[in-house]
Amino acid sequence: MYKNFAVMLVISPEELDARIAARKKDSKSLLVVDARPFSDYAEGHVPGAVNIDLMQFHWIDTSREGIRQFNKQTKILLSNIGVSKDRFVVFYDDVSGPSAARGVWLLLYFSHSKVAMLDGGLAAWKAKGLPVETKTNPFVHSKFEGRPDPKILAGYDTIKSAIKKNKAIVLDARSKEEFDGSAVRAARAGHIPKAVNIDWNDNIKKEDSTFKGRDDLAKMYEKIPKDAEVITYCQGGYRAANSFVVLKMLGYKNVRMYLGSWGEWGNRPDLPVSQ
Repeated sequence: MYKNFAVMLVISPEELDARIAARKKDSKSLLVVDARPFSDYAEGHVPGAVNIDLMQFHWIDTSREGIRQFNKQTKILLSNIGVSKDRFVVFYDDVSGPSAARGVWLLLYFSHSKVAMLDGGLAAWKAKGLPVETKTNPFVHSKFEGRPDPKILAGYDTIKSAIKKNKAIVLDARSKEEFDGSAVRAARAGHIPKAVNIDWNDNIKKEDSTFKGRDDLAKMYEKIPKDAEVITYCQGGYRAANSFVVLKMLGYKNVRMYLGSWGEWGNRPDLPVSQ
């Protein structure tokens, strides 16, 4: 079902189940990360999964020092949960959602290509009749030495330059209400000037919360040229990560995510806003 995508950043429940079975022969080959709150994890999760609520690790400071600290703290986080260079890592949340996509983006940013998110999340896993467990699995710490890739992360300076020189397409993955300013989630309402709005929710099917097929997704993003530089953003870099994953799967090669997103931009009076 994924054969037409240019890059594979999703994994089906069946394939993950097969990888979990194979892990019995090599325990270091796979790391499954439940990116939901611990309360959800405790009610039932994929067997063997460890838990880290990625929504609690948001970052909205994209100054030079802010990015330096983000790199440092993220390496500590990824080491603590057991990411290592030879491990295939699968993130999941309830659906094909923002938290799992944030995990995928994090590892790609740190040049770790052995990563995917569970298509449809735990809902799809359960729908296939696959087992869940409730015990808490301990972390097995590693020393993650991934190299940050600046071509995948954008800061506010990158956005300022992009809109001034018309050299990139800024994609707002938030809701229409957030985009037009009727829903306010920062000191200022609205959107980054010249941004285009495609709600991340449109990336997934309403009936089962898996990603839409390639043709449907390609049609959604058809007005964005494949050779364009694209910078995604939302409120905190989670929904934008979901759209980042989709664009990469569609074959867009020059895609970044604005880490600070509206949580930074909308709270800085020195940065321009449109409504």
